[in-house]
Amino acid sequence: MTFEEGTSAAWLHDLLKPHVTNLVVCDPRKNALLQDGSKSDRIDARKLAELLRGGQLSPVYHGEHGLRTLKELARSYLTISQDLVRVMVRVKALYRSWAIPCSGKQVYAVRHRALWLDKIAEAGVRRRAEFYYQQLDALRSLRQQVRQDLLIESARHPATRRLRQIPSIGPIRAALLIALLQTPHRFRTKRQLWAYSGFGIETHGSGEHRYVDGELRAQKKKASVRGLNRNYNRDLKNLFKGAATQASAISGPLQEFYTALLAKGIRPDMARLTLARKLAAITLTIWKKGVDFDPTQLQRQAA
Repeated sequence: MTFEEGTSAAWLHDLLKPHVTNLVVCDPRKNALLQDGSKSDRIDARKLAELLRGGQLSPVYHGEHGLRTLKELARSYLTISQDLVRVMVRVKALYRSWAIPCSGKQVYAVRHRALWLDKIAEAGVRRRAEFYYQQLDALRSLRQQVRQDLLIESARHPATRRLRQIPSIGPIRAALLIALLQTPHRFRTKRQLWAYSGFGIETHGSGEHRYVDGELRAQKKKASVRGLNRNYNRDLKNLFKGAATQASAISGPLQEFYTALLAKGIRPDMARLTLARKLAAITLTIWKKGVDFDPTQLQRQAA
């Protein structure tokens, strides 16, 4: 049986999986056949059945048992964090719209709030800023509660202790890694994890052959365009990028690895990308093999 990923996909997956031999929740963004020709429920079902029979569906991973609570807590934490950032942007946008400079984080502090509100001359605008501040305080308090529940739940999983051995992977990042990846065994190699995290390299080329003296010959150097894959998990990529940025600024084995890349002439942005890929590979190795973090292996590779 197959159906497309959607709002009720998780519920349908748990409901139907015990009753079928094989259940595939497919990625609707990769079902190009459904966009061609007439559309109806019956036609789409027939096309999905044909794609399933031909093995041309891209499955969406739908989880391990025992991780649903951690997954939902992580989703709540990420959603509330995004809402908090949106409110903070609205606060600064309000001040900037009235030509009030507001760089830095002091504009969000509770003890400086009265001083900042006094800079707004219009009563209606000041009242609007007060509403934003109330929303900001409520989201901060709510995120703190979700954070505590997330840490308590993640402590029940043995992988948390090993993942926290990696520099720049703290308790929150370790909890989010377990919630987002669920199991390391869904990735056969580190390259699959790189693609899922948005660090996979894609190459697009054309003109591999040309005519020379009337004869078709392959070019020695193929013209190609390289870039990162666009279909990836946004939260996971932000996690590894943040960890790489932090690791490159704090003394330790990962910073030494980053410095060695810079010494080779690699640009800082590409060095941070390489460090993020290295963090993803280390995470997969430690979690899948159940070993501890060994900085000597990292230094050997950097040399």
